[in-house]
Amino acid sequence: MNGTIRTVFAQDQDAAAAVRAAQAALSGEPADLIIAFVGGKHGPEAVHAALRAAFPGVTLTGGAAAGVISSHGFGYGGFEIGLIAFHGPDVTPAMVATHDLLAGEFAAGENLGRSVHDRTADGQAVFLLFDSVASVAPLRLHPASQIMAGFQSGLGARELHVVGGGLLTDINLSGGWLLDGADVCKHAAAALIFPPGIAAETVIFHGCRPASSFLEITKIDGAEVLELNGEPALTVVERMLGLTLGTTSGQQLSLVATLGQKQGDPFAPFDENAYVNRLILQANPERGSLTLFEPDFEAGARVQIMSRDNILMLESVTRGVADLRRLMGSKTTLLGLYIDCAGRASVMSGAETEEAELVVDSLAPEFPFMGFYSGVEIAPFAGGTSRPLDWTGVLTVLQTAS
Repeated sequence: MNGTIRTVFAQDQDAAAAVRAAQAALSGEPADLIIAFVGGKHGPEAVHAALRAAFPGVTLTGGAAAGVISSHGFGYGGFEIGLIAFHGPDVTPAMVATHDLLAGEFAAGENLGRSVHDRTADGQAVFLLFDSVASVAPLRLHPASQIMAGFQSGLGARELHVVGGGLLTDINLSGGWLLDGADVCKHAAAALIFPPGIAAETVIFHGCRPASSFLEITKIDGAEVLELNGEPALTVVERMLGLTLGTTSGQQLSLVATLGQKQGDPFAPFDENAYVNRLILQANPERGSLTLFEPDFEAGARVQIMSRDNILMLESVTRGVADLRRLMGSKTTLLGLYIDCAGRASVMSGAETEEAELVVDSLAPEFPFMGFYSGVEIAPFAGGTSRPLDWTGVLTVLQTAS
């Protein structure tokens, strides 16, 4: 195979110094494309200027990250920089982008999907990145479910292996931005299309257990769940979890529970992989409502309150890595990618062990590895179609196709 992939990690309060350290670690053959994951305390323009100076003529993509996860270092303090450098035509992805998320996420995703369709054949791997934060005041996210619904529509019958995530400056959802190859962008998404000679295998790590029986969503407005079983949604969740939020914003609730929709047979034995869980973005005591990260649940849907379980989260990582090793077989592995929900960081989850470090320790230093903390994770789900997920870790390995 004509090409190599390298990963480096650097950390410094000064963006230019962090980039110089990363450049030194990558000394040698110039890269054709670099994906950069940048901690949120680095100003995007300063980082972009430093990257452009350090790597002239190289296509730059990536963007804000709530934290960086690598075999060379790890952190979510905001001063991290992680780079993936691609050298050679057989491994370097092609990039297409859209800048129209603010005008409409479905339409922007559909246009991006059409562009990807025209540049791919069935089976190719695609890495999708997008700016997660539409506005800060009031807080509104770019719904990944709408982006992906449009993207799948644009792909038509094309069957691809799509993974990705939403870009955030920090765990508090303070902002997001993307590098589109030429500039720093808001309200943008980019698809990185890997060459046909590269195959992908993906596993999904979960970590939630049902904390209720099935509940029917009886009233919903977009992402705002107003009623469960005919009662105010917040009242139902507080009662079942034994919490009283009063006039808080609901952050306490978001740290302990999600709403989950079981796929397939609702009466089948518990399987964490059968659930699509939605994080609670905020609670509104006056309306008695819960606002989810995604607006893809509908009236009449049957959901369960899901308790976030740190022990199960770590067990899921151990099982998932073992599953991935079986899927990898004897092919040459070129890169490991990890898209990890920011809520799984120990500072948010309260876990005594950083599950991202458990992932790294289970794989490194066998092959180049890079990950980032995201707002939403995208991965192939039931039936092979990729969809957005919450409070998951998505681990993908890129390998030679044969």
